[in-house]
Amino acid sequence: MMMQGRQLALALMLLHLLLWHESVTIEVPQDPKILADLRQPPTITKQSVKDYIVDPRDNIIIECEAKGNPVPTFSWRRNGKFFNIGKDPRVTMRKRSGTLEIGFRNGGRPEDYEGEYQCFSGNDHGLAMSNKILLRVSKAPLWPKEVLEPVVVTEGSSLVLPCNPPPGLPPPFTFWMNSMMSPIPQDKRVSKGLNGDLYFSNVMAQDAQNDFSCSARFLFTHTIQQKNPFTLKVFTNDPYNDTSYNDSDPYGGRKVVESTPTFLSPLGSESAKMVLRDEQLLLECIAAGLPTPTTKWFKKGGDLPGRKVKFENYNKTMKIINVSEEDAGEYVCMANNHLGSIRHSIFVQVKAAPYWLDKPTNLVLAPEENGRLVCRANGNPKPSIQWLVNGLPIDSSVPDPSRQMMGDTIIFRSVQMGSSAVYQCNASNQHGYLLANAFVSVIDMRPRMLGPKNQLIKVIENNRTFLDCPFFGSPFPELRWFKNGQGSGLDGGQYRAYMNGTLEIKRARAEDEGTYTCVASSILGMAENQVRLEVKEPSRIVRAPEHQSAIRGSTARFDCKVKFDPSLPVTVAWTKDDKPIYLGWRLRKDEESLTIPNINEGDEGIYTCTVKTEIDQDSASARLTVLEEASLNPSVSSALPPDRPDPPMDLELSDPAARSVRLTWIPGNDHRSPVTEFLVQFEEDRWEPGRWQDLATYPGDLNSVILQLTPFVNYQFRVISINAVGHSEPSHPSPKYQTSSAAPDVIPRGLRGWGSEKDNMEVTWEPLLDLEKNGPNLHYCVWWRRKDSDGEWNNVTIIGLKHVVRNTETYVPYEIKIQARNELGAGPESNVVIGYSGEDKPTSAPTELHVSKVDSSKANIQWKPVDQVSVRGEFKEYRLYYWRESSHVPGLVFRKENKTKGFYTTVAEPSAILSDLVPFSRYKMFMVAANNRYEGPPSNTVEFSTKEGVPDAPSFFRIKRRGFDSIHLEWDKPLEPNGLLIGYQLKYQTANGSRQGRPRLETFLPNVTEFTLRLPDRSTRYNFYLSALTQVGAGEIFAEESPFFANEAYIDQVDIATQGWFIGLMCAIALIILILLIVCFIKRSRGGKYPVRDKKDLPLDAVDHKDPDGSFDYHDEDNKPLQGSQTSLEGNVKESDDSLVDYGEGGDGQFNEDGSFIGQYTVKKDKDETEGNESSEATSPVNAIYSLA
Repeated sequence: MMMQGRQLALALMLLHLLLWHESVTIEVPQDPKILADLRQPPTITKQSVKDYIVDPRDNIIIECEAKGNPVPTFSWRRNGKFFNIGKDPRVTMRKRSGTLEIGFRNGGRPEDYEGEYQCFSGNDHGLAMSNKILLRVSKAPLWPKEVLEPVVVTEGSSLVLPCNPPPGLPPPFTFWMNSMMSPIPQDKRVSKGLNGDLYFSNVMAQDAQNDFSCSARFLFTHTIQQKNPFTLKVFTNDPYNDTSYNDSDPYGGRKVVESTPTFLSPLGSESAKMVLRDEQLLLECIAAGLPTPTTKWFKKGGDLPGRKVKFENYNKTMKIINVSEEDAGEYVCMANNHLGSIRHSIFVQVKAAPYWLDKPTNLVLAPEENGRLVCRANGNPKPSIQWLVNGLPIDSSVPDPSRQMMGDTIIFRSVQMGSSAVYQCNASNQHGYLLANAFVSVIDMRPRMLGPKNQLIKVIENNRTFLDCPFFGSPFPELRWFKNGQGSGLDGGQYRAYMNGTLEIKRARAEDEGTYTCVASSILGMAENQVRLEVKEPSRIVRAPEHQSAIRGSTARFDCKVKFDPSLPVTVAWTKDDKPIYLGWRLRKDEESLTIPNINEGDEGIYTCTVKTEIDQDSASARLTVLEEASLNPSVSSALPPDRPDPPMDLELSDPAARSVRLTWIPGNDHRSPVTEFLVQFEEDRWEPGRWQDLATYPGDLNSVILQLTPFVNYQFRVISINAVGHSEPSHPSPKYQTSSAAPDVIPRGLRGWGSEKDNMEVTWEPLLDLEKNGPNLHYCVWWRRKDSDGEWNNVTIIGLKHVVRNTETYVPYEIKIQARNELGAGPESNVVIGYSGEDKPTSAPTELHVSKVDSSKANIQWKPVDQVSVRGEFKEYRLYYWRESSHVPGLVFRKENKTKGFYTTVAEPSAILSDLVPFSRYKMFMVAANNRYEGPPSNTVEFSTKEGVPDAPSFFRIKRRGFDSIHLEWDKPLEPNGLLIGYQLKYQTANGSRQGRPRLETFLPNVTEFTLRLPDRSTRYNFYLSALTQVGAGEIFAEESPFFANEAYIDQVDIATQGWFIGLMCAIALIILILLIVCFIKRSRGGKYPVRDKKDLPLDAVDHKDPDGSFDYHDEDNKPLQGSQTSLEGNVKESDDSLVDYGEGGDGQFNEDGSFIGQYTVKKDKDETEGNESSEATSPVNAIYSLA
């Protein structure tokens, strides 16, 4: 019963761990002000290595550095006990550091301080600890004194000279020398083993000429000690004569008994070797025998790791670097000569000291947040994990209710202030240990802004722009952006807000200018900062300099007209060949050009104009070519412009070869601009006859080149000359040249294998290009076989571009390779490509699909994965089908749309976030597993509802002016309310240019969709900001500005007809039209002649018809007004010479019944007449009527 209770508790604990979601740990910025106020436990930043060997001639320094706030203090343990530094005068600790210095100036032995040291660093928030540092003093012991007898050996037999160096720390490096201090030559026959011994596979008589001494070099002390030398005596069957020695017969014709190989090291037929992971493995096989044996290495049941293996010491030593578990196994070395062979098996076992899989890292949390520390390590044997807190085993530490141990994980829930500590994870096995410190720091801090205040950002229009607002706080604050202090936050559309506080404007426009405010808020408070954005026009060159060729002594002018934002300071600079131009007495520069008079050869080059502002720049370049003076022939002007060159002539082919030919030509006239390069083109008559293709370009100073060609092509060539002006016409074609056939050189590209059905694999590739076939009868040879099988290759020869392998298993890998062939032979084989047979429908569906958390627009979904075998193909994704079933808003009409979203994951407990959901809606969804071709069966269907959100903008917002003293507003409800509407919110403020008045707020019930605003005066204009409201808050803002109209009059067409001023205006216009009609009627009924008593000063046209009695016959000119009768716009009539008063009628002029004037015109001449004729005022309406009569 008790056992069942424990199992149930463990199961509940595991289930709780799986369902529990941790908070994201807070990242502390490296800002000095934040770090100064932030209290944190200590962190070890520097320490000495675990195995620390020191030179006895130097002082001992054991490093230990740490950081924290408050500044941590340090203490040490030696051999597990407290090390009292103050009692030892030789030991000192550096200030504000834990580093120990042990000096021996006043005596003492370094050996007395050997042992195991460990550093501890602590403050009020925890205690960190270093690794255990094993301190040892380097030793270089003397070689023991010994008397070595001469070594007697028979010629041809093997020999081992032992070295046995003294055991130094670290071990010494050994080598062999003779008494003349010369190195002993080593080769296949004589070599040094890994243990330092000198091995002779067979002894020769000349080996007795040397003595052999083993030397040991100690690294720390830089000393070399030498062993007493060995002397050899070699017995031979025949007398030895050194003059008879030669490489082909090293025994000088003497008969030496040959022998089969035997092993000198290691002995026996097998041995074992243990090596640690990530170290290097050294295996050695040294054989004796005559002739000298050759050594080879094999791995039983597999191949040697080619990239990691290296053979040394004439193949007697095999070295494998960075050993891993797969390098374990049986290695065989074989030594052989012509008499026989011998084998030795070495069984390699790979163990591993602990190594990290998941190293614990520092955790910074706010109060009431959750987190976890994970410590996972692996090794061979598997290491044990031990947790400590502040240097003490966690089991014996003070209990913490927010902390829970679960194997290699510590869970923290709802942490509180005062829970800060340093946790240590120790992973150890018999081959070593790992120690990691990770602190848990619980902090609370009001939101703070880290960036500069009120920053001004200038950007170029249409550019991507980022506004930075670095911030910090604990708990992690929520950050929102606002523009000009308005709106409900900028995120979406062309704005994107990032978690780090950056606001991205995808394409900056002029209307994006303004003041942007970022506000960081948490339960502890809020902080804000502002960024002023100015959008500038780009700087660009609208008229760029152009390439020029000018004659020496003339003048050149490069244009550079620029356009830039007038609010930015701009500089326009010129460079020549990327070097600044120094303007002197000769070169002149103005706003739009650079002038170079009296050109010489030094002026030739590339001139670049660069316009630059503080935020952007633009540049354009042109080349100036200086030409020699024109011909002295007076008929040729020195000012002739350069022109395109003439085409080359007399093309000849020579030096024919299988894949090349020499082409020679005579250049044409360059027309005062040197030829810079020649373009050689070719045409072939087999694949694309009549089409000229570029072959190669060559410098302009060449006229004979070797052309690299392709086999099996009938070539014809032509050449084009190129200078600064342009291309010449093509030359006449060369004679034809046919290259001979050859085997293909190219591997077919695009080789792949894929299944079009569940039981086949289609092998496809791209065809060779026509110029890659190299000969007739091109075909392809295809090989394939199951991957990871040692079976024979299947192959087929085919002319087409596809081969179908049938009757395959579903989705199994195949090795594929291909080769192109023609009548002349086979081309190179391709590399092996892995292809797969066809896929089938997955058989399993994801299970336990459910929603764990839902807000207004996102849902966290979780499910149980399918077995990868059931996918029956390459797993592509989990595909979620979801749709909006209904809305919780009564009566809302919307279009149902099925949507899909894919999630690729292979973890054991998959989860994902489904975003872009419509708030306040009911959704349904199901999930399938999919491969590249098919979908599996559906999972369970899940139904969930999103929470209420803020509404969209009203569907429309219109502004009308009913009269001079009011504005009428109309709107309609949002298309997507995203919740139950509780009303509308209207903000408005007066606008006068860039100045805005105090904002006002009006709220309305949800059924109110219009509002009339009384205007204080007719010229007042407003900015309106309308948004709908739900219980969550205000939605998207619909902004409008009251329109501007001439005379500030904006009147509905429906209301104008009821206005009194409009009725009066229409009546006046009708009266004037009536008077004009009466006057026209009188004129047409009277007609005739009008006598004039005296001639007016007004000049008569040459076409006027004058009667002898001084009268005029009026025709079309009758409609002209009398000159001099003009009035101002205010209606003040200025009397002219022809006024009725001056003609005796005064202001009481009347008409007779026939419409003529009563009385005759009289003439009055005075100085006012001229003034009246020259008046520029408008014609009076009264005088105009009289003139028409």
